Amino acid sequence: MVEARHRRIAADITRRIKAGHWRTGEQIPSRPMLAVEYDVHEQTIRLAVTLLRSRGILEGEARRRLFVAHPPAMRTMTAPDAEWPYGSETTDTRQMRATAELAGRLGVDIGTSLRRETVECLDPGGRSAMLVTSWWRGQRTQHATAVVEVGVVPLGEPQAHALGLTVDTVAYRLVRTRLDASGNALETADLILPLDRWLLRFDM
Repeated sequence: MVEARHRRIAADITRRIKAGHWRTGEQIPSRPMLAVEYDVHEQTIRLAVTLLRSRGILEGEARRRLFVAHPPAMRTMTAPDAEWPYGSETTDTRQMRATAELAGRLGVDIGTSLRRETVECLDPGGRSAMLVTSWWRGQRTQHATAVVEVGVVPLGEPQAHALGLTVDTVAYRLVRTRLDASGNALETADLILPLDRWLLRFDM
């Protein structure tokens, strides 16, 4: 069976990495070369590679070179409203109209013009650790407090690409809404955190 074969190949590649056959950050053979080595169709290797990328063992985009992944740094988040202490890159600042979900979160009418900002938060080594997309109306103003809801979400293509993961990988989704002193929503945001890089522990 193809499924059993690609899982066996993934397990063997993992074993070889742990045995030091390939070191962290080292390029491994191409997909065609692996297909020849394992005497399988290249599609079987692609399935094995997809599995290994989803587990954080390999990194590299489709049709690109493959490398042994650096172990992701596990970080603890205790304050989802705190400023990010490391580097970051703003990747999207387009305005948009409020969807039904955003309208409900911000207490505005559907179709209201909103400002949007997506920020890729980097760890101290310069690797992507979290994506934060924020929406607000008008000018940003100082907030008094914030509320956070925690769930999970499968990654879409842009998110997966930014985080170096595969599409549909499940990640934490923190919905953070910043409020004024009267409890009115000023800004709402989605914080997307890879499950394998984060532990959530909130101070209450």
